[in-house]
Amino acid sequence: MSAPTNGNGVRAAVVGGGAWGTALADLLARNGHETVLWAREPDVVEEINTHHANPRFLGGFALAPSLRATTDLRAAVDGAALVVYVAPSHVLRTVAASAADAVAPDAVLAVASKGIERESFALMTDVVAEAVPGRPVVAISGPSFAAEVAARQPTAIVAASEQPDAAALAQRALSSPEFRVYTHDDVTGVELGGALKNVMAVATGIIEGLGLGFNSRAALITRGLTEMTRLGVALGARPATFAGLAGLGDLVLTCTGSLSRNRSVGVEIGKGIPLEQVISTRETVAEGILNTQSARALAARLDVEMPIVEAVHRILFEGTPVRQAAAELMTRALRAEQD
Repeated sequence: MSAPTNGNGVRAAVVGGGAWGTALADLLARNGHETVLWAREPDVVEEINTHHANPRFLGGFALAPSLRATTDLRAAVDGAALVVYVAPSHVLRTVAASAADAVAPDAVLAVASKGIERESFALMTDVVAEAVPGRPVVAISGPSFAAEVAARQPTAIVAASEQPDAAALAQRALSSPEFRVYTHDDVTGVELGGALKNVMAVATGIIEGLGLGFNSRAALITRGLTEMTRLGVALGARPATFAGLAGLGDLVLTCTGSLSRNRSVGVEIGKGIPLEQVISTRETVAEGILNTQSARALAARLDVEMPIVEAVHRILFEGTPVRQAAAELMTRALRAEQD
């Protein structure tokens, strides 16, 4: 699919000035859409508007000259036909609700945030649908490091919605010769894949930090996919979704890629660095830490067995030594591979 031109572009707003939000805003602007990026940080806005760059969160990349940024959320979303939410999961509801009445009644809301809300267990599209009601909502997910998207390296993701026209609009707006978007209708499966893979990436980093090898990593990724699918099916998702881009694709990328924040957090934990110290040295959020708590609580609520999630929770929040947690995973009762 060729990139849209200025002649058929849409007014787009991207809510969230981190690495992923900046990469998506740059993509939309380069696709010929009038795009405004909202960021909370004044220095980010200043750098984008003055120097066409975001050195704080996405350093080393020249952004589209047409991309504008603002700290005024209401001004950013006003008149936008496509609003893309990329705020961290734990603040998404507050951010979205704060300018809900400024969003056009016929706007399509795309949600690129990944996670499970801790208090309600709501997925991110549900959070936005509740905060900004009455508009079609699309989940954006898939294997996509922001830096590689900004570098225009070939990438494929999924736009999932129960409303095909909304998914198609997001697909057309984001697609370019280097960025391929597939539509999907299993919103629950796509969102859970994006949320749970972060927990598995933390787990993979932990075993790497322990000095374990490729056998261990392959086993963890594969059994992690089984856990993700098990919880997804309990919530009504289709198993096949987890074999696609938003499931297996994103899982492999986040568990093995050197750019993965969640994996790198796990590596430090595996080396024995306390969680509080790891967090204190990072400006960006590793969603896998937050989602470990949400996923564990949701699994318990649905009586779904997720031993890897449970082990990560014990390591991060209960003080269980990492080697002990790994040993306990390997010495669980023997069973068949397929449930």
